[in-house]
Amino acid sequence: MAALRTLPRLTASLAPRAATRVPTSITKRFLNTDTAPILYTAHTRTTGARNGHIEGAEGLVVDLTMPSALGGKSVKGKTNPEELFSAGYAACFQSAMNITAKQMGVKIPEDSTIECDVHLVGSLKEVDLGIRVDMKVTAKGVDKAKLEKVIARTKEVCPYSRATKGNVTTTVEAVV
Repeated sequence: MAALRTLPRLTASLAPRAATRVPTSITKRFLNTDTAPILYTAHTRTTGARNGHIEGAEGLVVDLTMPSALGGKSVKGKTNPEELFSAGYAACFQSAMNITAKQMGVKIPEDSTIECDVHLVGSLKEVDLGIRVDMKVTAKGVDKAKLEKVIARTKEVCPYSRATKGNVTTTVEAVV
């Protein structure tokens, strides 16, 4: 019983210290994507799975091929879901990074690049598959510590990073 009586005092004594650790600027976020306003919708139609064809409402037309590493033929000029995910994630991350850097007062050069590897991992035999992502952000002339801070913040706001958080192991390396 004595421990229960001291609990409010302990909580009260910790509260001021905890409050000082809260960032001064917190971005208000929609916590529920089901109720957030839709800003844009991308629409595609896929037929034929990994050896098929994709058409998008905005003009995307791509043919798919199964990578040779997965037993396919890897036809030049055709792509696969992992490559499409890699391109989408890198483009989204770079856009979010540019906005984030501007907000943080960091100048990212126009020729900055993101190399993105999406690894299909697991077992085909047991149909137990997932992906892992490795990105390399190159921004010549930017202080590495500043770039790493921009990357850390970008991971919090990039829609792909938010969607994969807790589901996909993602590493992002800063190169200056």
